[in-house]
Amino acid sequence: MQKPPADSATAGPGTAGPATAGSAAAAAPDWLPALLAGERSALARAITAVENETAAARAVLQAIRDRLGHALVVGFTGAPGAGKSTLVSAYIDVLRARGQTVGVVAVDPSSPLTGGAILGDRIRMTRHSGDAGVFIRSLASRGHLGGLSRTAARVIDVFDAAGRDVVVVETVGTGQSEVEVAEIADVRVVVNAPGLGDDVQAIKAGILEIADVLVVNKADLPFAERSARQLAAMSAQRGDKPVPVLQTAASTGRGVADLADAIAAIGRRKRPDPRARTRRLLQALALDALRRRILGLPDSTIDALADDLLSGAVDTETALSRMMTLLQDNPHP
Repeated sequence: MQKPPADSATAGPGTAGPATAGSAAAAAPDWLPALLAGERSALARAITAVENETAAARAVLQAIRDRLGHALVVGFTGAPGAGKSTLVSAYIDVLRARGQTVGVVAVDPSSPLTGGAILGDRIRMTRHSGDAGVFIRSLASRGHLGGLSRTAARVIDVFDAAGRDVVVVETVGTGQSEVEVAEIADVRVVVNAPGLGDDVQAIKAGILEIADVLVVNKADLPFAERSARQLAAMSAQRGDKPVPVLQTAASTGRGVADLADAIAAIGRRKRPDPRARTRRLLQALALDALRRRILGLPDSTIDALADDLLSGAVDTETALSRMMTLLQDNPHP
């Protein structure tokens, strides 16, 4: 098993393999008290453990379970090109100026060949690497639908137990299916760029429905006002309380303090709930596991079942029942 890295403010994904069933009962690491005291080197080791499911992971999760519920988890998502990473970096500046400590989980897309993360978000945030109050961790999405790493929720828990005031989660942002941030964040920020969200495109994105705050970033560019009006109109059609629409120019800091105020106000109304976060995580993982098992079935088997359904030989409920039987008979993809 690979030795966890030393203290690093911008540590990337480790390469250690998952723990075996026998190693899960390993003794608690001697750095656990340092983790609960918020020490950075212990934080780096703990994140590596839970991300890679090493022998120490279970001991870490057991040690922190009574220390959760302090951190506000803020999710940033939206289409590529909206300037999410620059906005997150500017948001961190505001939080640090207000004396708050920050953990960042930047979920990057994985290489389809190697499984390694591109780590672009970490590169764009390197100016915070010398700040002891900021700890940035890039995670590989590893092909997980929606962009969120399978272990992102556990990494958030580690940040929470280590005393970070705010944990920021930035997803890869596919623009069409980035709804998983709603499963993990207390406050969800959907970032748009001027001209990228006409009425039809924005409605298709689906992510507008999960937003607690809508942001038009790059507000110094043309059409920012128009985009903000369109988003406000669509937000008003949701039926519940309209979502605030803010304009920011992250490169200059314009509007970022207002965004931080809006996030904090929503956070005060929505008490952080690590149990709900874990419950939603389990549901998401179960659905992902089911999807992978379905994809692991032979194409010929699925085609035969589809042909029966198309021809009317079976109805939908019968086809579904047969599909579930196939999954029971083939427990591994």
